Parts: sequence; C-alpha cells; structure tokens
Amino acid sequence: MTIGIIFNIQRYSIHDGPGIRTTVFLKGCPLNCWWCQNPESQLSGQEMLFWGVRCIGCGACSTICPSNAIQIKNGIPVTEKEKCILCGKCTEKCPALAREMIGKKLTTEEVTKEIEKDLVFYEESGGGVTFSGGEPLGQSEFLEGLLNGCREKKIHTAVDISGYISWRILKKIIPKVDLFLYDLKIMDSERHKKYTGVFNEIILENLKKLSSVHNNIFIRFPIIPGINDDSQNIKETGEFLSSLKIAQVNILPYHYIGIDKYRRLGRNYKLVTTQPPSEEKLSEVSAILSKFNLNVKLRG
Repeated sequence: MTIGIIFNIQRYSIHDGPGIRTTVFLKGCPLNCWWCQNPESQLSGQEMLFWGVRCIGCGACSTICPSNAIQIKNGIPVTEKEKCILCGKCTEKCPALAREMIGKKLTTEEVTKEIEKDLVFYEESGGGVTFSGGEPLGQSEFLEGLLNGCREKKIHTAVDISGYISWRILKKIIPKVDLFLYDLKIMDSERHKKYTGVFNEIILENLKKLSSVHNNIFIRFPIIPGINDDSQNIKETGEFLSSLKIAQVNILPYHYIGIDKYRRLGRNYKLVTTQPPSEEKLSEVSAILSKFNLNVKLRG
C-alpha cells in the first residue's frame, strides 16, 4: 500500500466537478501563488498551525515539547521552527486546541474507505471524488493508487492540477481520470513567474497535449484584480483555449477567506489590500471569453 499526506477531506463539495463530491486535498505544490487560499497545501510535509485566538497561555505545549522548540514569551508560545520535529505532542497536550498538525499520513486503502462512505450521494447526484491540493500529481504514486481504487468501485473521478508537472507523470493517469480540472492563470510567462514562482511553458504545453487525448477538461481561471484581470491577458487566454478541445471554462472570482491561515502558519499574505472583482468585471471577463466560442461558467 502506498502512503500519502493529505490535509483535508471535504465532503458535500459542489464546486469541484459535477454533482455532490468528496474532495481530497493532497499536500505539496510546485507553485507559490500570491492569492493561494490553501497555504497549508504548499509544503509537501507536515507542519504546525497555531490558533492564537484560542491560546490561553497555559504553557502546556512548552512543557511537553521534547526538542525545547516552544518558548513562552509575554504569555504567548513562540515556536522555533528549526527546532520543531513535528512530533505532535503539543497538539495532544493543548487543552484549548490552539495547536493543530496539518497533514496526515494515510494509506490508499484508508482514503478509499473514506471516499466510499459517500457512495449514495455520488449515485443520486451524479457526483464522485475530486483529488485536489496543492498539486496532487506531486504524490503521483499515491494518486494513481487512489484512482485505481475509485475505478474498481466505479466512482467518477476528477483531478484538479496546476499542469506544472512532467508529461511522463501526467500521461500515466489520463486513462484513469473522468474529468480534469486544469488551472490556467496568466499567459505571459514572465508575469506568471512573478506571481506564481514558476514560468508557464510546461503548463501550456501539457494542456495542449492533454486536450489532444482527453475530451473532458474544465479550465479553472481565477480572476485576481490587478494581476491577471487585464483585457490583454483575458484575450490571450481566450485565443489560446479556442485552439484546444476544452469542455468548459470556469471563472473563479478572487476571495480572501483564507487570509487567516497565513497568520496561523506564521507567513505573510501579499494581497491584503486586494478586493474581490466586481460583478461588472466578471461579466466583462465572461463576455470576452465567450467571443472565442468557449463554454464559460461563473463559479462562486
């Protein structure tokens, strides 16, 4: 059995493919998007999340820590990350549940059993399971095992990918996936590098190859004000997609509901002043893309 690291299993999802779905989030991502709403997905290993508002300053975490990584300063526990061995003892000891281990090691069998619990909802709604992240193909063997398990149970599968992965790895899972949710953000490679940390040539080339061999691809296009919502990027995106075999383009409005996660993980969020796009802007984006004969849908 293959073991992987996931950070959430979300039931009754309705925005990650058709019908009612169970979304399994795998840890690890090669991108570092400024607007990422799941920062806990970025690192491949386990990490500690601290809920400051819950902490009662009792010092239990500091007392139990075997590596002396937690010090109480001004009544607040401060963790020295270079000392922390992520043993999880502090999470077990904390009476206020202020400390949480992000990332759980599970076997393919264990995850598949969780997925099977919702079989009745898949059957009645035409739903299934969606594997997301992070970049689920970063744990390709684990993902492939999960896909095999779902096919045995005849569960509809969707995989949400960034596209920044070796074609050799992506090609292996194609026959086992019913629906690909493919993220497309910025067409200009230099700008893509600035806001995501990587150039986009691999992403675009993989999408070309994928669309030539798979007939069910939904593009996920996030609209981030001031970053990728200009008419040039929208038009270049529409022109590129019009040359491919794409079933649907989903417009995803930027939101900042994940901003608190950055603070709990001890990281900085770069778009603190950015507001969600207006209804007018979303309508404008939809209208431009529709001119390229694309099936455009606005998602919440």
